[in-house]
Amino acid sequence: YQPAPLSEKSLPDTFVVQISVLYEVPVIYSIVSGDEKGYFIIDSSTGVIKTRKSLKLEDFPVTFNVRARDSSNSSIFNDVSVTVEVIDENDFPPSFPSSLLEERLEENLPATQIVQLKAQDNDTGRNGFLTYGILSGDRLKFRIDEATGILYSTVSFDYEEEPTEYQVVIYAEDDGIPEKKRGYCTVVIKITD
Repeated sequence: YQPAPLSEKSLPDTFVVQISVLYEVPVIYSIVSGDEKGYFIIDSSTGVIKTRKSLKLEDFPVTFNVRARDSSNSSIFNDVSVTVEVIDENDFPPSFPSSLLEERLEENLPATQIVQLKAQDNDTGRNGFLTYGILSGDRLKFRIDEATGILYSTVSFDYEEEPTEYQVVIYAEDDGIPEKKRGYCTVVIKITD
């Protein structure tokens, strides 16, 4: 048996799977080995397995053995294994060390690196895998490397002719399940004479 993965947030008494056998007389179900930490409980007459307590992600996957035995003759039985996996929930949004950064950029420079943004995410696996993007700002004059978080200018600026200040809102997005989460940072870029 390989039931659907459980969320790490599953509460005690959550249904896991029902074990069933084809047999003439009633059977008694029991967990015989593999559940040393006591996460599961089985109904001895229906074969329904439920969680007994909160699940710790780091203990999974767990494979345990269930026995169905003849209710009148305990020497007649059959065992089956059950493997339960637990999904890490996306608990945390990415966050930047500061929500506002100010950077100076000299005029007349060719396209150049301005700043590397680095967000943190306290989730593991794909829930902590981050990509970067520009939410708002002049996308013709600025771009961000979605993997590294490096913000670049794409043009040369002239202090005398253009705005001397730009605001670019950057987001970091995780690859979370069931939904992706974002964190934001505003970068103020001041063109210097």
